[in-house]
Amino acid sequence: MIPVSEARVGETARPRAIGRQVLHAAVVAQLRDMITEGALAPGERLNERVLCEQLAISRTPLREAFKVLATEGLIVLLPNRGAQVAKLSRDEVVHTFQVMGALEGLSGELACANITEGELAQIRELQRQMAACHRKRDLPGYYRLNRAIHERINEAARNPVLTQVYRTVNAQLHALRFRSNFDRKKWDAALAEHEQMLEALAARDGERMRRLLVEHLAHKCAAAVLALTESEVGTAASAGGRAPARRGNGVAARSTAARRPGVPRAAGAAAERAVKSARRINGRRA
Repeated sequence: MIPVSEARVGETARPRAIGRQVLHAAVVAQLRDMITEGALAPGERLNERVLCEQLAISRTPLREAFKVLATEGLIVLLPNRGAQVAKLSRDEVVHTFQVMGALEGLSGELACANITEGELAQIRELQRQMAACHRKRDLPGYYRLNRAIHERINEAARNPVLTQVYRTVNAQLHALRFRSNFDRKKWDAALAEHEQMLEALAARDGERMRRLLVEHLAHKCAAAVLALTESEVGTAASAGGRAPARRGNGVAARSTAARRPGVPRAAGAAAERAVKSARRINGRRA
């Protein structure tokens, strides 16, 4: 901003230009949120012209942001064809959640041994704010706080190698973790699980904390697999000229999925395997 002494009376001070690094980070963050919250759907081609208009930027910072998101596994760069949002297969979803569950569990266990009272107080405050978003049904706000809580737990583990791997794997799952709360009962259950985690963390009970986090991620995996399957069934039904039944939250109803029995059975089996795997891991560690 022009100093008052240099500005003429009655003139509006000229805004400072946004630094390139600041703009770059802002574009990356905005696109990441759009992918996480479903504004940019899995498999969707990214229209540079439309995105430039929406974000009020030129193509150069947009393409630079694409490169960053590609390294995070969120988008796929197509030679001479632009880019599209990455889309995981059902098996990739299950396998990635299994790894993430192990990383979350280790983070929680180590955090119980290393967390400070100040860090615990910060997590309690984030939990309070997250519960308030849940009451208001503010899912974007809820998820941002939820993500912050998990990241604070990971940071409290005091293991930089774990943190680096955690961030790399988790980047691929944010959109799925966000959508796992579309079902109100699953969202309510997730909040209850977070309350149990906070109790375990406050008690410095590393074994219980690890077990809760592994099972928490297994439940997220089961919800993600079901949502992915319902989306596939809805797409197939639409392609065949049938409009799928819809729930109030916009996700294809299970009754629609039942018309394609093979697909839901595969999804249910994959989800069940994820939960059983988590329980087996917990059983071996008990």
